[in-house]
Amino acid sequence: MASEGGRKQFWKRSGSKVPGSLMKPGSKPPTTPVKLKKVSTFQEFESNTSDAWDLGDDDDELFAMAAENLNTDVVMETANKVIQNHSKLQEQHKLQEEQLQEDQSVQSADLPSVTYGDKRLVKSVSESHTSSSADGVSEYSSMQRSQSLPHAPTAPVEREMADHNTSPTSALTEREASRLDKFKQLLAGPNTNLDELRKLSWSGIPKQVRPITWKLLSGYLPANVDRREGTLQRKRKEYFAFIEQYYDSRNDESHQDTYRQIHIDIPRMNTEALRLQPKVTEIFERILFIWAIRHPASGYVQGINDLVTPFFVIFVCEYIAEEEVENFDVSSLPEEVLQNIEADSYWCMSKLLDGIQDNYTFAQPGIQKKVKMLEELVSRIDEQVHRHLDRHEVKYLQFAFRWMNNLLMREVPLRCTIRLWDTYQSEPEGFSHFHLYVCAAFLVRWRKEILEERDFQELLIFLQNLPTMHWGNEDISVLLAEAYRLKFAFADAPNHYKK
Repeated sequence: MASEGGRKQFWKRSGSKVPGSLMKPGSKPPTTPVKLKKVSTFQEFESNTSDAWDLGDDDDELFAMAAENLNTDVVMETANKVIQNHSKLQEQHKLQEEQLQEDQSVQSADLPSVTYGDKRLVKSVSESHTSSSADGVSEYSSMQRSQSLPHAPTAPVEREMADHNTSPTSALTEREASRLDKFKQLLAGPNTNLDELRKLSWSGIPKQVRPITWKLLSGYLPANVDRREGTLQRKRKEYFAFIEQYYDSRNDESHQDTYRQIHIDIPRMNTEALRLQPKVTEIFERILFIWAIRHPASGYVQGINDLVTPFFVIFVCEYIAEEEVENFDVSSLPEEVLQNIEADSYWCMSKLLDGIQDNYTFAQPGIQKKVKMLEELVSRIDEQVHRHLDRHEVKYLQFAFRWMNNLLMREVPLRCTIRLWDTYQSEPEGFSHFHLYVCAAFLVRWRKEILEERDFQELLIFLQNLPTMHWGNEDISVLLAEAYRLKFAFADAPNHYKK
């Protein structure tokens, strides 16, 4: 802003003609245009006041008009010049707008993802041009709006969409990397803290460290790092000693029924791609037969065959980089690797069954007891669902027996079973006690669909074919969280099981 003295000096120059002022009658017009000093002074004032209505395109005409007598002819002539200038500007900006629309159309055709990714943004650009003419807005206002729009809006929109699509993925990758580092640090120590490993594993185990983590949590491997390799060699050698000792007896009369039942059940495994591979069938037959011979109190029971699958799949992952293990040709692995996978699967399955062996003894009393506990628990946490099942004469044993016998493996995809077992192996008595609360949460999860069914047959068909095909880790995490809540509420209050 000019100084106060400068302003006074400007306005006190009354002896000279100020641009735009009228001349007194009889006074002589100046022989020269406005003095340079006064022009510069006026321009300084103009720049300081920044008149919003002056575009600066017709300053010369205004100065020339100020130097002449302001008669009608001069005013009209100058006005016509201004109008002509504005008409030329309007035509130029109109051409610019049309060119901008053409450029946007070409860019939209070249980048369809931008058009479909944010239709609102692209539409607003087109509307800004069409609405100005439809609503009768002046060309000058339209020109201002077009000038305010970016000339190439598609590039920043594309970058924004790319950032939006990649940022959650990169954040998830960072979280996974952080968790993986925690596991590696914990496993790298001379003595792994199993309590800390269980806490870390409860919410899921990264694929890269799941094989070693499962072996530790199941009790197959010792916590001491230096003892692990020796333990693996000893246990693998011990398993194949069992093969040499017992497997040839599968054709004996006393073991024929066991082996025949195993041979029948393996093709019924839930994982179709694996069960069709002869090499996998051969490995599973040996594992199940050796376990049955070495556990005569229970022997082989239908359902145990499913419990081998998660261990087998996870230990195959230790040697391959394939994402979909179910579609991997197992026979392509070296024989030594297959032997290691077979022995490790046998011992880990044995550790699991040690905690739930009463599920598979005569008359399966463990399962009978758990189904009864499930019924009592559901009657406490959701009486409406319980009464609805009772009203339609649906017995819990009719659908929940399989839940207990197969540990929900027939109810959810294999990927969900693996995630579920991450937590089961992190929980005390996870495959027995905590599994009860998971089953209760699993049943109540479908309360809306259950209450909509009004027929015994439809209810039973639904409960035996629950729609979990597209379930993932997030669904299992929600299920586990609800199961933990139920356990927290009821586990330390056993009387709550009873009415």
